[in-house]
Amino acid sequence: MCSSASACRLQRLCCALAASRVAKRAAARIERRLSASINAAATVEKPAAPAQTANGGGGGGTRVMIIGGDGYCGWATALHLSARGYEVCIVDNLCRRQFDLTLGLDTLTPIATIHDRVRIWGETSGRHMDLQIGDICDWEFLAQAVTSFKPDAMVHFGEQRSAPYSMIDRQRAVYTQHNNVIGNINVMFAIKELVPDCHLVKLGTMGEYGTPNIDIEEGFITINHNGRSDTLPYPKQGNSFYHLSKIHDSHNIHFATKAWKLAATDLNQGVVYGVRTEETVAHPALINRYDYDGIFGTALNRFVVQAAVGHPLTVYGKGGQTRGFLDIRDTVRCIQIAIDNPANKGEFRVFNQITEMFSVNQLAEIVTREATKLGLNVQVQNVPNPRVEAEEHYYNVKFSKLQDLGLEPHLLQDSMIDSLLEFVVQHKDRCKLELIKPAVDWRKAGVKVNTMGAAVAAK
Repeated sequence: MCSSASACRLQRLCCALAASRVAKRAAARIERRLSASINAAATVEKPAAPAQTANGGGGGGTRVMIIGGDGYCGWATALHLSARGYEVCIVDNLCRRQFDLTLGLDTLTPIATIHDRVRIWGETSGRHMDLQIGDICDWEFLAQAVTSFKPDAMVHFGEQRSAPYSMIDRQRAVYTQHNNVIGNINVMFAIKELVPDCHLVKLGTMGEYGTPNIDIEEGFITINHNGRSDTLPYPKQGNSFYHLSKIHDSHNIHFATKAWKLAATDLNQGVVYGVRTEETVAHPALINRYDYDGIFGTALNRFVVQAAVGHPLTVYGKGGQTRGFLDIRDTVRCIQIAIDNPANKGEFRVFNQITEMFSVNQLAEIVTREATKLGLNVQVQNVPNPRVEAEEHYYNVKFSKLQDLGLEPHLLQDSMIDSLLEFVVQHKDRCKLELIKPAVDWRKAGVKVNTMGAAVAAK
């Protein structure tokens, strides 16, 4: 008995030592590759001169107000446009940073304050960006900002963008609907009354469509019924109070284009992944945020962090949920293309802003394969699905309009996962493992304020 137990302990010790050696070798390989990439990035001093757009010209001084310019998509877009000759004004109430402080979350990357971001961008690029801190739900603030800047285009990212956040409790559901819907209505009135020639570029979401058992068209569908035919807005099936707020936005904008002849482009964006763009690597203080928690972290970004820190990849339910995806570098190009090719007055134009489609299981397989090449031991764990959604379904999206206008997509390749893994390893010491497991359950949202139970799942 004693001899057998000792042998077992010795065997376990040997296995542990072997695993430790493998992990150290993997970490060393990643660190060497990371060091090379950091050295390469260190040579970047200033972004290139204004690049050519899909139409063959730079920004040409086009004045673009970016509402929500301190956020994940907004910050990358602001830098991209500024570097290419657009005059940019960021408007933000900094609520996304406040969400982190309130819920105990944090971006994996140590981001600078928005004031430092804007200042350092000016020093690094020689390009000035205006900054207005305030809430677009406050009409007086918004009217003053619009009147002073006089934008040619308004890019509207400035909404609470998380489905789980909207399902934490009644308070967050009400906040999401009020912030998103009322803010968007204020933006439309600002264009109508103050800058009637301004083009509204609104960030929607593919989640507005749900998962219908037919192909998803780009905004509109032609229906033949009882001998008659009409082209109508594609049916919407929101799956959270967040998604429903986006649907309300789309309906309101469509109405405003008819009633007031506003020019509007609604970009139904899929799930965005990645962190680096040409501009965000120009200086450490320009780096974008990288969310990995169960409230704001998107599937692919979350899986990469889990693989890098040795946490099982958390697949919700069966994992057959299929969605559209795109690289953050394509997000910023899509915005630029929409600005350079504006909608006509009175036109409500809808683009499906994705480049590929994957199921959650397919994403887990891709990350597992690439992490294994780097010597990381990755496991996949199916966890109870906190959402109310179909876990196996048909999904086929039409998304040709942006590519017809010049988008050349960055498809999800092995090198992209490799690069993300290396990036995450650089910042893995900032990862809080307790934030990874989902804590917000659609079925349990109630009237009791759930601030302290939203980020960390009960044991």
